[in-house]
Formats: sequence, structure tokens, C-alpha cells
Amino acid sequence: MRAAPGIIGMLVAVSWCTSAALKPVQAAAAQQAVVATPKAAAAPQAAAAPAQAAASAARVFTGDVGMMFNVIKPDRAEDFEKVIANLKDALAASKDPVHKAMAKGWRVYKSTEPIASGNILYVFVIDPVVKGADYSPSKILNDVFPEKVQELFKIYSASFAGGVTLQNHKLVADMKPVDPKPPDKK
Repeated sequence: MRAAPGIIGMLVAVSWCTSAALKPVQAAAAQQAVVATPKAAAAPQAAAAPAQAAASAARVFTGDVGMMFNVIKPDRAEDFEKVIANLKDALAASKDPVHKAMAKGWRVYKSTEPIASGNILYVFVIDPVVKGADYSPSKILNDVFPEKVQELFKIYSASFAGGVTLQNHKLVADMKPVDPKPPDKK
């Protein structure tokens, strides 16, 4: 993971955001769907809500590093973390090499202090990004655990206070000191 110190800096900067600064993030995030259509719906009515929300739900990064900001209700943080634990299990259990590659660069951070309105910010940091891969948690869960996706979707969607904001990043400068090369031995 090549950008960890910079990522910590970004997380610190995000934690300094005021309520006014987060409103555009929350508004934009609320407009984005956070689910994929399930493979195995127990009944057409049960699949209707996730299917309707699936329009444009793909989470595909175009940068070298990707970040997803998830604004979560404080009383639902434990539920959100339960879904994240299932997501981790799904990535580990998957036989798909794309899922394996995604897992290698995917980290989840939680703000140590509440943000605006007392909500909790979870940041998914993906470094490096697997180009063309869909990082939608619900799609991954659906691919690996289709029998659990309906239950997990209910928990996942009820956790959000504002939604998800996806950002693409590219490395501009690496601030790590460069190790001097040892002298050539002749």
C-alpha cells in the first residue's frame, strides 16, 4: 500500500469538515444508489426495493486510488460493521480472481469522532484500484452470498444517514524519504 501516510492525512482533513462542508457530500451521496439486483430473491416483492435502487449502482473507479465516503447513523454503526464483516468474508470466500485482487488493496477506516449531526464516517480506501472492477458491496455480497443479500441489504441500507460518495485519486507526490542507494562495489 503505497499511500498510507497521505490517506491518514486525508482522513484527518475529512474529520475537520464542518456541518456546512458535509452537506454537499451528503446531498450528492443521497442521490446515488447503493445496491445491486439480487440473484436469488425469495419473492418478487422482496427483490423489488433492491432492484429499484440498482439503477446506476456500479462503483467503478477510474483513478489509481479510490475512496468511498459512507455517512452512517451512529446507532447503526454496529449494523454497518456487521455488513462489512460479511463483505470481508465474501471477498475471502470468492473464487473470482478479481475479488481476490480487490481485497488486497481495500481498507476500511472509521472516524474516531462523530461528524455533522453526530453521524459516523466510514471511508473505504482502495489502493491500488482494480481497473474496471465494481466495488459495490451489495454486488459482491450478491455474487458470493446470494442467499444472504436480502437480509444484509436491509441492514446496510438502514445504516446510511447520507449515502455514499465515490472519489478517484491519482498520486501527485510521494513524501516518503528516498533511501540512498548503496555505493557500487567494483
